Amino acid sequence: MQVLKKIKSVSYFLLGLFFLVGVSASAQQKSISGKVTSNDDPLGLPGVNIIIKGTTMGVSTDMDGAFTINVSDNNAVLVFKYIGYVTKEVTVGTNQIINVVLSADVSNLDEVVVVGYGSAKKSDITGSVSSVKSDELNAFPVLSAEQGLQGRAAGVVVQSNNGAEPGAPISVKIRGNTSIGASSAALVVVDGFVGASLPQASDIESIEVLKDASATAIYGSRGANGVILVTTKKGKKGKLTVEINSSFASQTISKQLDLLNADQFSAYQTKINPGYIQGPANTDWQDLIYTNGNTANHQLSFSGGSDNVNFYVSGTYFDQKGVVINSGYERFSFLSNVDAQVTDKLKLGFNSFGSRGTKDGVSTQASTGGRGSGDVISIAYRFAPDLGILNAEGVNTSNSVGDDVDNPYAIASESIDETKTDNYRANFYADYKLIEGLSFKTTFGFSTLNRTRGTFKPSSLVTTAGGQGGIAAIANTKETDILSENYLTYKKELGKGNLTLLAGYSYQKSAGERSTAGAQGFISNSVSFYNLGGGSTPLIPTSSLTETEIVSQFGRLNYDYDDKYLVTFTARRDGSSNFAKNEKYAFFPSGALGWKLSNEDFLKDNTTISNLKLRASYGVTGNPSIEPYQSLASYENIYAVVGDKTVNAIVPYQLSNPDLKWESSYQTNFGVDLGLLNNRISLSLDYYNIDTKDVILGDTSVPEYVGFLNLTTLKNIGKINNKGFEITLTTRNVSTDDFSWTTDFNWARNRNKVVKLINGDDIFLDSAPGHFLQDETHILREGEAVGLFYGYEYLGVNQGGTLPTGTASFTNEAGEELFADLNDDGKITTADRKIIGDPNQDWTAGLNNTFKYKDFDLSIFFQAAIGGDIFSYTALELASGGANATTEALNAWTPTNTNTNVPSAKVRGKRITSRFVYNGSYVRLKNLALGYNLPSDISEKLGMDKVRLSLSGQNLLTITDYPGTDPEASYQSQGNQGSNVNQGFDYGNYPNIKSVTFSINLKF
Repeated sequence: MQVLKKIKSVSYFLLGLFFLVGVSASAQQKSISGKVTSNDDPLGLPGVNIIIKGTTMGVSTDMDGAFTINVSDNNAVLVFKYIGYVTKEVTVGTNQIINVVLSADVSNLDEVVVVGYGSAKKSDITGSVSSVKSDELNAFPVLSAEQGLQGRAAGVVVQSNNGAEPGAPISVKIRGNTSIGASSAALVVVDGFVGASLPQASDIESIEVLKDASATAIYGSRGANGVILVTTKKGKKGKLTVEINSSFASQTISKQLDLLNADQFSAYQTKINPGYIQGPANTDWQDLIYTNGNTANHQLSFSGGSDNVNFYVSGTYFDQKGVVINSGYERFSFLSNVDAQVTDKLKLGFNSFGSRGTKDGVSTQASTGGRGSGDVISIAYRFAPDLGILNAEGVNTSNSVGDDVDNPYAIASESIDETKTDNYRANFYADYKLIEGLSFKTTFGFSTLNRTRGTFKPSSLVTTAGGQGGIAAIANTKETDILSENYLTYKKELGKGNLTLLAGYSYQKSAGERSTAGAQGFISNSVSFYNLGGGSTPLIPTSSLTETEIVSQFGRLNYDYDDKYLVTFTARRDGSSNFAKNEKYAFFPSGALGWKLSNEDFLKDNTTISNLKLRASYGVTGNPSIEPYQSLASYENIYAVVGDKTVNAIVPYQLSNPDLKWESSYQTNFGVDLGLLNNRISLSLDYYNIDTKDVILGDTSVPEYVGFLNLTTLKNIGKINNKGFEITLTTRNVSTDDFSWTTDFNWARNRNKVVKLINGDDIFLDSAPGHFLQDETHILREGEAVGLFYGYEYLGVNQGGTLPTGTASFTNEAGEELFADLNDDGKITTADRKIIGDPNQDWTAGLNNTFKYKDFDLSIFFQAAIGGDIFSYTALELASGGANATTEALNAWTPTNTNTNVPSAKVRGKRITSRFVYNGSYVRLKNLALGYNLPSDISEKLGMDKVRLSLSGQNLLTITDYPGTDPEASYQSQGNQGSNVNQGFDYGNYPNIKSVTFSINLKF
């Protein structure tokens, strides 16, 4: 603005001088005015530089994007420049008003991205970092920002733990499984708060995914699984902006299983039990429990600022009615950011986030489905279709075959499972410039999460709670975090080089409080869980407290010489109370080099290669994600009856391990960043190798006579390797004033391998539902991938007579299952089991094409996962004969139907065999969206700065050979160990959904 004032002063002086000498300047000068906006926001861009080409004369746009400039003649060319946007040149001609729309420069190498404890130009990054911007996260309405990440960044795998269940947790993994017993979940940092939960996607400005050790080592003991850095929206200098985002989605389930109807079921059961009597109904239980769902999402935000203070405040209401009856999720949330430049040296800021969520759940993914238990989904599959909801006495029906369970409609409509979650986080910072180039930043943050889950099973569910007179329970959880971080940043130009030094200290304390209470034997089913005192029999209450502290010192050096050679060194020392007294502290260093070949003399004038950078890094990061006190000796409560009284006591539970320490990941990364044709084509390639050592495993060699209840001791024994390749490609295929077409593509391949286990022995794992009576379903084996399916190799149906060589059956009868006889002993035993499937995906990919024509835009986003087997417990149960079945049973072997792969109708044990292993590959049309921005003149007449309408569809098409309801199945994957090794199992999952969404965006 000072330059503008000087230009105006000079102009006034010249005009006065010309007037005095009688010369008219008006014929030689021409005044041009106009407004500069962007193609995604018509509000106006403040601070755009407008230069008269070939001169040093220019002006800047004001807060509304308006400008006025004087030019000498019609041949003058105005150059419009703005960081983050493509520079534009306009010839004045006969125009007096010139309005310009700038397009975002998606490949701008000067774009600033957030890294740990600071930021850097994209061109100066030496580590492997993927950026996901706000418009990508909000391409379609999502419950959580994690869902918006799916398919957007190479090497990042996002999966719901339970399909499309409202409020279901989402797991995010970066570059594979780096552990067995500890969590492989990525660390989330929101506006500097470590370990935070993600806010609403509509409140996020950008997400940076830190993947290699060079980028993550600044987080030391918590960086082994990658880091997700979230920057929320901030206010900008200018007038007050009010924005309304509102969307409504209609949802249906993506697929149902093709099950037997009442007549088919009766005929099927008659083959098994000739005395079976068909029931009076013909019920499709899937139709009864499934319904049309919908989602509503409404956000109101205010933002603005002055020279000294900027603010952003938003409130969001989200409501989802699930596609399973009586399931849903409702959430209110708010976010506020205030930044104040108090003096030239001092800047203060305050960030806060809060939410209240209420989840109405139904029983899904049950760990057991035996008598009086089970979940709504799996029971709907196996429940007899010849029964109705009520029997002749008006009582809820129970299954007529197999396990004695209540019907799924009664369970879904009469059980109560309500979870209320309050989440609040506040973070304050002060940034002070001590001297030129040296600043000190201190932050203090606090977060608290309070969760109450209440469940009630009424006595009207005869097999579930009838005998107990109803069962009610409440579980309370309170988690608090305190975080204090203090660090110095020093920046200095050294000749042709730029040096940045960082040094800091961090302290974080976490505490978790938990308590449960319950009762049974209620007079009435109307009290739910809010009157536990009304139960005649109280259940044993529980309570616990856990605390964790982490103390850290960290530092980083960045050096850029001549804008060609880049060096980064990072180090962090962490001390954690989670680990044993001999191993409280660990050191995590990393180093990286970068070389901008495109800035070398032999390439800088190359018209084809506009950017070429080589990257290499190596570093160590840690994973402390185990529960507190695991290294300590502990005791367990027990109860006994002495005489007629119940007494309590304690017994030794586990041995101590004073040497238990972090799992450490040693990662090497090589990368290439390439830009062609003025960066119209941008390509990044990364190869990585991760050796995770000191993997925590349970050593079961402790002899029983020692007297501990838990004979498993955690030790740092194992080793895992992950290696892979990642591609990120962006092409600006067409870029004109009226039409543009941009393609974003990412592809990632990861291979993991178990390198070392305790004494090299196999570790057998189990994820089967309890009523399956199986205890070994998958395996960890040296030299193999993590979590492979383990069982019998199915080879078809025993046709009777002499069996083919190398085969055998459990019972040598025609129509029986035929398996591979691996040891050629003529019978099938546990020695004939083998690896029968691999749930680890071969590769994942995302492809997004964005087309813009004038005020219209179209986005087509595909997401794919190729390879990765699925073991279907659902298919196994429905083929066991003790329940309903899929229509595959109509092709069961009989003496007159021998050309089939389906065994004869019979009740069989639920064995783990390759018959139920399926290819889980899929390609999914994740989002198809058409948007329209009302022209600015129409919006202004309506009193608004922007009006945007869009119609989109989610999961409209899925290409897969998997016969189940959804290839993104995830059963028994919750918890630390489950998230790593229990992969690719399907049972009782909440179904995935198809959605059609209408959205409107208004700006004032």
